[in-house]
Amino acid sequence: MALDDVADRLQRICAALQEASLPYALVGGQAVAMWVASKDPAAVRTTKDVDILVRREDLPKLRTAALSVEMDYFEVMGVGMFLDRRDANPRHAVHLVWAGEKVRPNYGHPAPAIDQRQTLAPGVHVVSLAALVQMKLLAGRDQDRVHLRDMIDVGLIGRELLDELPPELAAGLDDLLTQSGR
Repeated sequence: MALDDVADRLQRICAALQEASLPYALVGGQAVAMWVASKDPAAVRTTKDVDILVRREDLPKLRTAALSVEMDYFEVMGVGMFLDRRDANPRHAVHLVWAGEKVRPNYGHPAPAIDQRQTLAPGVHVVSLAALVQMKLLAGRDQDRVHLRDMIDVGLIGRELLDELPPELAAGLDDLLTQSGR
């Protein structure tokens, strides 16, 4: 049932943003799931929230679009999010990532630009594979390494991607590829 709720929130916010002609891209675990599913649907892991890349200057229009699907904007500890009126738990929110801005002040690189996206399913835009890999390497948490290993295991990520990354991030991916025997 919890997975149905996540899928419902994902579908509702994507449809609202599409309807309002607002550019966005899925990032985080949902983006990983979409990319992994493009190669091997059986290898997809679940995630309890939705993260979307949006432009900060679109916030007034984003708020209006979210209201149309019964989601309210809140900011908690500097993180913008849409909370579903039916489940106002921040852990289950649609979290906003600002395009072209650092997700955390200590990150060496900003989030991708909004145009670094592609459509993997009808009406669902996902951040490009290279941009997603860079975001996961920047975050560097255990769950991010698991997501990267999942994408390596299904053949989405290989050594050819190393040249597209900043050197300090390429080194981290090189380690993961080596550990995976690639």
